This record gives sequence, structure tokens and C-alpha cells, in this order.
Amino acid sequence: MWVSAGPRAVLIALSLIWAGAGKAQDHVGSAVCADCHTEQADAWAGSHHALAWTAPGPDTVVADFDGSSYQGADMSVQFVREGDAYSITVTEADGTTTAYPVHSVAGIAPLQQYLLETEPGRVQSFDVAWDAERGTWYHLYPGDPPGPADGLHWTGPYKTWNARCAECHATDYRRAYSPRQRRYNSTSAEWGVGCEACHGPGSAHVDWAKTPDAPMPEAGGFSMAFNTGNAEAGIQQCAGCHSRRENLTDGNPLPGTPFHDAFRLALLRPGLYHADGQILDEVYVYGSFLQSKMYARGVGCMNCHDPHGATPVAEGNAVCTQCHSPAGNPDFPTLKPAEYDTSDHHSHAAGSEGAECKSCHMIERTYMGIDGRRDHSFRVPRPDLGAETGSPDACTDCHEDRTQSWAAAQIADWYPDSAHRGPHYGQVLAHGRADPPAAAAALSGLATDTGQPGIVRATALYLLQAAGDPAAVAAALDLLGDPDPLVRAEATGLAQALPGPARAAALTPLLSDPVRSVRLAAARQMLTLQPADLTPSQSALLGEAMIDWRKSLSNKLDFPETHMVMGGMALTTRSYAAAQAAFRETVRLDPQRVEAWSILIRLTHATEGLDAARAVLRDALRRVPDDPGLIELRARMGG
Repeated sequence: MWVSAGPRAVLIALSLIWAGAGKAQDHVGSAVCADCHTEQADAWAGSHHALAWTAPGPDTVVADFDGSSYQGADMSVQFVREGDAYSITVTEADGTTTAYPVHSVAGIAPLQQYLLETEPGRVQSFDVAWDAERGTWYHLYPGDPPGPADGLHWTGPYKTWNARCAECHATDYRRAYSPRQRRYNSTSAEWGVGCEACHGPGSAHVDWAKTPDAPMPEAGGFSMAFNTGNAEAGIQQCAGCHSRRENLTDGNPLPGTPFHDAFRLALLRPGLYHADGQILDEVYVYGSFLQSKMYARGVGCMNCHDPHGATPVAEGNAVCTQCHSPAGNPDFPTLKPAEYDTSDHHSHAAGSEGAECKSCHMIERTYMGIDGRRDHSFRVPRPDLGAETGSPDACTDCHEDRTQSWAAAQIADWYPDSAHRGPHYGQVLAHGRADPPAAAAALSGLATDTGQPGIVRATALYLLQAAGDPAAVAAALDLLGDPDPLVRAEATGLAQALPGPARAAALTPLLSDPVRSVRLAAARQMLTLQPADLTPSQSALLGEAMIDWRKSLSNKLDFPETHMVMGGMALTTRSYAAAQAAFRETVRLDPQRVEAWSILIRLTHATEGLDAARAVLRDALRRVPDDPGLIELRARMGG
């Protein structure tokens, strides 16, 4: 059952006992907070956070539902409103027509999506969205729309709102997926990113507010304490949603939970980031920000963004010049402020797009067709590295008719004595992507350079795993004790090269690491150890970590990729029946996962014989008829 928008007290799954409070805390809803905190509530009410997920109605639906339509190569759609009821009628390419009531609404601008309940409890995000700026319907995949058999089709597993989106669009969201029934019983305290999504459950604060003579509880009675001078805690709270990551919990962790206890952050990997760390796919800011000098010097999200209105704290370049100006900001004295908002610095006409700080220091990429997102690594443009790294630059983003060599020459002419044209970690990462063994020494040097961002060092370790370099392994062992959890977690991967007992000795301390993502990383790398490699105490610690890992996986049993991991685990432990079950569930959820089909066919051949394997292969080819690997497998197997 979905909990509708509005105030509602919900007992949180992970209870928090406040000193002196003596009871678990409840959510009270943003409407209760607004009774006292009117200024903050007014700023929040029309924000993207408040409107992240709403019930359909005249005040929330901005699209044309007065009989408008969309016609595409893959479907035709009618949008209808009857009173306060909204519906979408979809005719698929095969002629199947279904009318769906609009279950709920996602977002407000620049696009608004509509969510449809395709079976009780399961909500899917529809692929035809409303362009709020142009006032028209458009398809998220206009050039090559995925068909109904594709996992990226709006009915597929990657568009299931419960699994993929809701946790960042709701307050105290719980997915509650039943793998046995394959049904959702999802709940939330409130639709939209409400007050308690960031501050934590508010009942203790409300109780205190009703008794003015009582001493204020710790952190005001909330689980997350803002305004304490701890920018890192605020950054990690924002990062829970503003990052490309794997959630290790079921839904929303309690606000204030350290990021790496609840999530596994995606590194600067191909397909997500360019080789030099600039955004490529939609990575939601945090991974970019970790690369920035701003982050390294203590700048936090709320130095630039109003947390309640979710808007910049000032207009245009004034966001930047609050620090980067002769007056500067006394909170960040190391910024060495100078006069940046002048043509002497940016060499563009005042008031032009080129004179905006963000144009040069925050490249923009468009996602979901029309949604522009900016890179938050705040980097100096380096067109001089384009040929070496294959990465873009801000100059030729705007000057599309010019080359990177032209832009590099122009910058050298403007800034002849600049210190920003020295070596860059992007050069090493680009080399490491292209030829890991040849780049091993440079990658090792980058990984051990504590002056570099942790996400960069961890990415270097990730690339080193393909290098097979003994010296790199030796260097990685020292990094198992690095202060940065990203580095510690990724260093575990290089320990695979060690003999069993040596690997057990190196990784066992990390099974007791204070950070959950590190403990799970160590457990993954110890999975292939034999019982003889472990002492009884090591075996006990590994058993505890494996329970935690399995619990984490159990929170994502509606993900095809989870069953791929579980199948791999089962193969490692020679549990072939469990492996077959896992790969069967993978292809049930996403019939286009060819790698799962291939393994399943081979497992079936080994356990049930050739005829059974041929039957699985025929089923696979019905789902993925043009895959060359499956076609080749059919030629070898016959039948």
C-alpha cells in the first residue's frame, strides 16, 4: 500500500533512541514543521524537492491532458482528464491498447513525468514526458525507442519507480519487495523530499517544542545536525540522492548516516565519466564534486545552494564571487581571492554567456532529452589535453566550429604564466583505460598520491586490477589502511593476486572496518578463499560480513543485476542449482541480459544435458534473436 502525500506519523524501521527521549522517533510530516518554520516552509513549498513526487491534481499536473496525444514509432498515446482524474491510454506497436489512471507525478521542470500502476503496488515511469518549457509531449528515447521486450521500455525493470527512483523522491521510503510474490508493498512517510528526508524524524523535536522549559535535546531532537560547521556531514547527506551509487539498504537510510555506510559510490569508470573525470552519463554531481578544489578546501553544498528552496544562494556569478573576489570569504582564506568577474579574467564580453563562470568551469550535458546538468568538479578548461585523453572541454563546447588545439593556443595566449597547464590525473586515467599494463607504474603512483582526490585514487586502483603488476599489488596493500574509504574499498580488489592465506591476512582487518561499504568490499574479495586459507577467527569474521552482504543483496532482489551477482557467488561456491535459479531470475526480469543467458545455457548443458540446454538456447533466441554470441552458440550446439 502506498502512503499518500501529507502529514502522517510512520514508525521508522531503524529506530533512533535519543538521550532523554526514551522512545523511537516518528515522522510527523512537513505540514507540522511548517506551523513554526514558516520562512523555510514557504521556500520549500514550490521547490523541486517538495514537487519531486506528488499526487495528480490541478495544482501539480502541468501537462495538457485535455485530449492531447503523442504519436511515435513505438506507440501512440492519448492524455485525458475527467474532473480531477487523469489517465493515459497507450497503444503499443503490436496494437495492444491499455488505459492507465495516472498514479502520481514526478518533478515539475524542465520536464514532468507521469507514473502508472501496471499491477497492484508496481509503479512504472512512463517514457512520454511533458516538456514544461516548450509545452509539448516528447519521448525520452526519440531516435530508437525500446520495445516492450527491452528492459528499458517503460514497463521494464529499469523503469520501475519503486526500485529505481522512489527512494530519492520520497521521505522515509521503504521498497518492501516480496521476491516470492514478486510484488511491492512500498511505503513512505511523505511523497516528495520533505523536511524529515534531510533532518530525520521530527517527533522528538515537536515534543520538545511543546515544552518550552525543557532542555533542547541533542541535534534539536533530529538524527541529522546541520549548522554545526561540519560541511562534510551536510555534503554526505545531500550525496545520498545526488550521486550515482548502489544503495546498500532498503530505501532511505536514516538522515545523518555516513554516506559510505549506506551506499557504494560509482567511480570514474568508462560509460559514466570521461577519462579525465568530467561527466558523461548522468552521475548526479557528488562524484564530480569530490574531484574539486572546492571540496578539498571545505566548501559545502549549502555555501552555494539554499537547502530549502533548492536554488542558488545568489544570481549568476554572484554565487562564485562571494568567495572569488577581492573581498573574498573569511571562512575560506586559502582561496586567495582575486578579481575574477571581469573581462581581464574571462576575456568575453560582459553579460555574455561566455562571461558566466559556469560556462567555463562547469560543462553542461543534457539528460532525459532536455534536462541540462552541470559538472561540479569546477575545473579549469584543458583543451590542451583533449587529444591525449579524448575528453571534451568547455571552450569547444561553445565554439563548436573550432578545434581543441585552437582553444589551447587561445588560452595560452591569455594566460602565458598559468600554473594550470601542468600534468593532470586525467592523462594517467586515460592511459590506464587504454593499456592498463603499460600504465601500471603511473596508476600506482596516482593511487598512492594523497594529494589527489580520493575518488581519483580509487579509480586508479580499479584500473590497476587489469594490469597484473606485482609492484602495484604491493603498493595496494599499504592502501588497505588509507583514511579514505573509497581507496580502502578499491584496494581490496588488488589483493586477489595474493595467495589464499596472504589474502586472508591482508583483508581480515577490513572485515571489522568502521565503514560498511569497505567491509562488504573485503568480503567480496575473500569469497573465493578455501576453508584451509582461513583461521577459525578469520572464518567467523568473514561469516558475519557475508551475512551483511547477503542482507544488502536481499534489498535489491527486484534488480536483474543483483541476481547476476548472486549467480556469480553461487558459481564460486559450486552451488550450481542456486546459480541456475539466479540466472533464470535475471533473464526473467530482463530477457535481454545475454551474458546471463549464455551462462544459463552452459549450466543447463552441464547439469541437465544437451536437449535441455538447446531448449534454453531457443528461448534465449526468441528474446534476443540477433545476438551474434547466441547465434554462434546455436551453430556449435546444433538443434
